[in-house]
Amino acid sequence: MGKQGQYEDSSNSVTEIGEEKKERFSRSGFIFAAIGSAVGLGNMWKFPYITGMYGGAAFFLLFIVCLLAIGLPVLLAELAIGRGGRGSVSTSFIRLSGAKGWGAVGFLSILAPFFILSFYSVVAGWTMHYAVLTFSGRLFSNTDYGGQFNAFIGGWLPVLWQFIAMFLTAFVIIKGVSSGIERFNQIFIPGLVILLIVLMVRALTLDGAGEGVSFFLKPDFSKLNTESALVALGHAFFSLSLGMGAMITYGAYVDKRQSLGAAAIAIGLGDLLYAFLAGLIIFPTTFAFGLEASQGPGLVFVALPAAFAAMPLGTLFGGLFFVLLAFAALTSTVSLLEVPVSFVTEQLGWSRSFSVIIVTAAIFLMGVPSALSVGGAVSGLNFGGKTFFDWFDFVCSNIVLPFGGLMVTIFVGYVWKGAAEESGLTASWFKLWLFMVRYIAPVLVFLVLLYSAGVIHF
Repeated sequence: MGKQGQYEDSSNSVTEIGEEKKERFSRSGFIFAAIGSAVGLGNMWKFPYITGMYGGAAFFLLFIVCLLAIGLPVLLAELAIGRGGRGSVSTSFIRLSGAKGWGAVGFLSILAPFFILSFYSVVAGWTMHYAVLTFSGRLFSNTDYGGQFNAFIGGWLPVLWQFIAMFLTAFVIIKGVSSGIERFNQIFIPGLVILLIVLMVRALTLDGAGEGVSFFLKPDFSKLNTESALVALGHAFFSLSLGMGAMITYGAYVDKRQSLGAAAIAIGLGDLLYAFLAGLIIFPTTFAFGLEASQGPGLVFVALPAAFAAMPLGTLFGGLFFVLLAFAALTSTVSLLEVPVSFVTEQLGWSRSFSVIIVTAAIFLMGVPSALSVGGAVSGLNFGGKTFFDWFDFVCSNIVLPFGGLMVTIFVGYVWKGAAEESGLTASWFKLWLFMVRYIAPVLVFLVLLYSAGVIHF
């Protein structure tokens, strides 16, 4: 009885503090924004690659299981922390635990998107540059697409396009939660879905597309093993934008009446649909033109332009493809920038506009070495065989994010006493969720951390 009373007092205190944040997502606006955060560039080249490597449809089914069993419970945990704490990531951890030490864990989740955005904005800029190149027809004026790409990344243009990507992102964030983030995603997410469907129809009607569909949807269970399970789990985890503070930050703007469980399911289904449609674009296209889907960025910026040049109305569909990538990139950059902006605004008392300008400028300057390290002026500076871009990507994706996700499961499973009420789950569903967060998710996320960091191999 005493514990229950203590729990209620803590919950009420947090709720009162939370009312200081006046901006809130609408119910649909939050779903759009969260799906926008989850949708990104990785599903256009990483997902096809790992799906083909680990058994096609068999891996896709494994990915679905991991997303439902582990991804959604951790997602719900992050949303609950955000709504319960009603502050930046660091402040939410402190308010809900009563211990300043947890603020350091939250601060790590604030640094993560700061550094991720410094190199992610570089690739976002590439997609915008290629959209302009394609629609103008200049991309197809020279069939040496590898040479074109190398010439582009070898100069200073990537810095300009990185600036444009950051400027557009800042323009959205500076308008606030409802007028900026929500409205932006309510326009861009439906637009992204339309582009996905148009490109999928085009891909499925290509000669030879059937082989690609068969490769994607025909399961090969012989390729499933421990490694493929960890890869599927890792992709399910990262595709939902977990471990980087974005969902905790967005959770702080969610109305108390909104069902977090239903929201988590909607976000997961949106992410799953995007991955599925991406596969139905990439695999039919690559098989129709004899391309290799495991080329990563080379597939998008070198191989696919050759495919678009060979297909009817290739300029149109190629341009739409890169616009699709730009949309996906920007919906992610918006969620990433909001995390440090929320922290700076809260902690330093700066206006949103001033906070956005300072944080954006810092991220842009931090990203210039990454923009110039892929093939530009500082590409020769390698540390341990990795460029600036490679190191930022490796440390953030393989160490910081899994660690952040691991801390979330420990916090909700063992530290925070108010998870039951904030989750809004029924007693039976809460017991299942808490079991997953306490005993299953931490172990599996820890294994992903060890595997991603190269500590264990298979």
